[in-house]
Amino acid sequence: MMHGPLGDRDEFSKAATDNKLVAAFESALAFLNHIIVVVAAVALIAACAILSYSVLSRALYHAANYWQDEAAVFLLVGATFMTAAYVQGQRGHIGIEAFVGLLSPAANRIRLWLVDVASLLFCAFFAWKSWTLAHEAWADGQVSNSMWSPPLAIPYGLMACGMTLLCVQIALQLVIPLSGAGRR
Repeated sequence: MMHGPLGDRDEFSKAATDNKLVAAFESALAFLNHIIVVVAAVALIAACAILSYSVLSRALYHAANYWQDEAAVFLLVGATFMTAAYVQGQRGHIGIEAFVGLLSPAANRIRLWLVDVASLLFCAFFAWKSWTLAHEAWADGQVSNSMWSPPLAIPYGLMACGMTLLCVQIALQLVIPLSGAGRR
C-alpha cells in the first residue's frame, strides 16, 4: 500500500533528456502503450460481456457454450500481457518499497538498476520462450482442445508481443539515466 510519493521515483512526467533519439523512442513507446491500453480496456469489457452472456444463456436457455470461456480467456491473456509495458512505464509493478527509506539515494539507484537488469533478463527469457511457443503453434497448426478449436498461436503471440514490449520498456528505463535524464 502506498501513502505518498516514493523517494526513488520521479513524477510520471517525460524524462528530460538531451538525447533526442531516446526522447523520441520514449515518446513513441508511450504513444503505442496508450493505444494498447485503450484496446485492452475494450477487450476487458468484451470479456465481461461474453462471460455474462455465457452465464445468462446457460441459466435461462440451457444453451451449450463452446466458445465463450475460451474467447474470454484469450481476451484476458491479451489484455494482461499487452499492457505490461504500460504498467512498467508507470512503475506500477510490485516493488519492495521497505528499502527505499532505509537506503541512501545512491544505494537506491543501484538497487533500481539491479532490479531492472534482473527483470530484463527474466522478461527476455520469457519473451523468447513465448516466441518459440507462438512459432511452434503457428507452424504446427496447433489449436485448443475445445470444440471451437481456436489457434493457439493467438494467445502465444499476444504473450510474446506483450513480453517483448515489456523488455523494450525496461531496456528504455535502463538507457534513460545513461542519456543524462533522471530515473523514472
